[in-house]
Amino acid sequence: MEHALKDRLRAQAEAEGFSDMGVCRPDAVPQVQARLARFLAEGRHGQMGWMERRAEWRGDPAALWPKARSVIMLAESYTPEEDPLAGLQARDRGVISVYARGADYHDLVKKRLKRLARWLIAEAGAQGPDEAPVEVKVFVDTAPVPEKALAEAAGLGWQGKHTNLLGRGFGNWVFLGAIFTTLDLPVDEAGRERCGSCRRCLDACPTDAFPAPFQLDARRCISYLTIEHHGPVDEALRPGIGNRIYGCDDCLAVCPWNKFAVEAREMRYAARPGTVLPPLAELAVLDDAGFRARFAGSPIKRIGRDRFVRNVLYAIGNSGDLALRAVAESLTGDPDPAVADAARWAVARL
Repeated sequence: MEHALKDRLRAQAEAEGFSDMGVCRPDAVPQVQARLARFLAEGRHGQMGWMERRAEWRGDPAALWPKARSVIMLAESYTPEEDPLAGLQARDRGVISVYARGADYHDLVKKRLKRLARWLIAEAGAQGPDEAPVEVKVFVDTAPVPEKALAEAAGLGWQGKHTNLLGRGFGNWVFLGAIFTTLDLPVDEAGRERCGSCRRCLDACPTDAFPAPFQLDARRCISYLTIEHHGPVDEALRPGIGNRIYGCDDCLAVCPWNKFAVEAREMRYAARPGTVLPPLAELAVLDDAGFRARFAGSPIKRIGRDRFVRNVLYAIGNSGDLALRAVAESLTGDPDPAVADAARWAVARL
């Protein structure tokens, strides 16, 4: 009975727009706890204190919701139409990570997960009135859930040397979502690592954020530095940021497995106007209201104007474009200390 339900669930997940689905047990990732403990002990999480505060749950999904019997992992493609690295030479323009160019994926994936979860409850309930009510919880990125490890355990793919999930059927351009349920569904065979001797992702990192294959030091990662890190960025790392003003796609973009990437089905993941190579001079002068208006409904909005303009000024400092010096000078007295520091650094660089 559960096998038939799982088959119908897979078909429904595909109808909802998901690229792949797999099932594992909540306790299928015992290795996560030790890996997380080492990561935190070495301070590689940087300013992400929330990782420490919820380490018990993040390291043991079974502890997050003890009633859960199965974890349904789902992948949704957001494969870009254009080469995400093509704009890195446009020095007077900013590069925004592909995932942040469209609508906020948290909202889109969560709505899909909730619809799928409601379908599952209805289908499971129709199998017998004497069965205990099915319960579910859905998670997308913001909860202490080790999505990538669970996705590997559920057979969606494997965590590559860049620590992101890779799948033979979709490359690495995917969002992940999880449905925890009290249903006891058949599990899938875990994914197997297929990176071989390839190290393109490691060699592509502009700031050497990978101490070793399958390990990441977030403190050197451009995605972390431009999104999570508040205050001034270490001056030694600023040149490596280049013109990346929100996130970084380098390690994802060079992966050979992307030759199998599937096209994104959700049109709202397509880049919105003003997110593909926007002029740095235009972004640098945004005030708080202008920033909020420009990035409403975008994941970019959550870092706030100050951190965003700080990033833009690092890009201006790396541009070598003397025409941008005046806009940097105008921000050397900005009320935010990190913005003012970035402006002074940019002026000095130019």
